[in-house]
Amino acid sequence: MKLSVILVNHNSRILLKQAVQSVVEACKSIEHEIIVVDNNSDDNSLEMLANNFEGITVIANEANLGITHAQNQGIQQAAGEYILLLDADTMTIKDSVEKMISFMDEHVNAGGMTVRMLSPQGRFMPESIHGLTSTWGAFLKLIGFAKHLSKTRLYDRNRKDWVEEFQVSEIDIVNGACMLLRKSALNETGLLDERFFAHGASIDLSYRLRLAGFKNYYFPKTYIIKYESLNQEKFSWEYIKYFYGAMFIFAVKYLIRVPEIKVKGIPQLFPPTYEVK
Repeated sequence: MKLSVILVNHNSRILLKQAVQSVVEACKSIEHEIIVVDNNSDDNSLEMLANNFEGITVIANEANLGITHAQNQGIQQAAGEYILLLDADTMTIKDSVEKMISFMDEHVNAGGMTVRMLSPQGRFMPESIHGLTSTWGAFLKLIGFAKHLSKTRLYDRNRKDWVEEFQVSEIDIVNGACMLLRKSALNETGLLDERFFAHGASIDLSYRLRLAGFKNYYFPKTYIIKYESLNQEKFSWEYIKYFYGAMFIFAVKYLIRVPEIKVKGIPQLFPPTYEVK
């Protein structure tokens, strides 16, 4: 099978219906499967899927286990050569998937890629290129990690040789809203890190793809529409906990030396970098 498309849903029935329908249309000429992982929605999302779409795979979780865990569930079941992770508030343009797959077929060193993203009003979304919100960009500069992201515009934004909206280019971070991944690359890097409950997993995976020797690409010769309506309220406790918690996890994972804990009953949250003797 050529492609597995994975969407994670939690109480986004109307947008999900539009997202799945657009994927069905975009993948008509591709050998594919569509996997929807539902995180215990209570808005009749499951009924909508059953009534409107035949032949798709639905994984119904009995609790909200997080976006990252749900994506891994889909990946583990996927049979495709490529894995397309899509947010449930996106709309896929008719020929976009074919063009993305053709690009990956031609670039055998590519581990992941994304495309140009537009708002429903047609506004270009700059995070298509760098894969980071301004908050994440500032955080990575603050902790000194930006030096590892040479292809990401985090410092001199006026340089003429940086990626522009319509320029095909290698990038550091693939935007998680539309993330096409080579399954064989995932076999080398491992799955998404589920410690990133709702934020940061795409940044972490993009970096691990590069560490494994693969390249990430931005491909603007097609686009998707992103509705930006699945974001948590930025002043809510849930948003603060998962968004800023992801930054802490990222910093500990890559910048702090962690001892190996061998105390019975105490789990090792982060992989050890040295052993305490």
